[in-house]
Amino acid sequence: MSKLEVEIESKSPADKLWEAITESNTLFPKVFPDQYKSIEILEGDGKSVGSIRLITYAEGIPIITFAKEKIEVADQANKTISYSVIDGELATFYKTFRATLQITAKGDGSLVKWSVEYEKANDEVPEPDLVQDFALKTFTGLDEYLLKA
Repeated sequence: MSKLEVEIESKSPADKLWEAITESNTLFPKVFPDQYKSIEILEGDGKSVGSIRLITYAEGIPIITFAKEKIEVADQANKTISYSVIDGELATFYKTFRATLQITAKGDGSLVKWSVEYEKANDEVPEPDLVQDFALKTFTGLDEYLLKA
């Protein structure tokens, strides 16, 4: 099992950023139409353990057209969420693909920690740098959006 981690310092307060993450089903396609075409809730409420979401990516996103995610951890008190990709291109490239997001207060802003544990399906599969860059772009863009809102 391999792991990638990203830390992003955000100017937005942790509570405001966490609220935006919990509303990502509607917020992300609106704020990032060049990245997210839609996010549908297939099971559950889209926020709690067991919920399954179907993310359809915008045209122009390389390699990946959709991902089906299942929420495995949803800890409101610690602003932490973990989900596994259970269908889509990532599920064919990686035997396991589990991402964790945690937001903690840091001064007036917050610290976003995003990590992914993964196991490649075979040696030809590249490291998930593309996914890491996508996450970095999303969280940086979300901070900019919230500061203007």
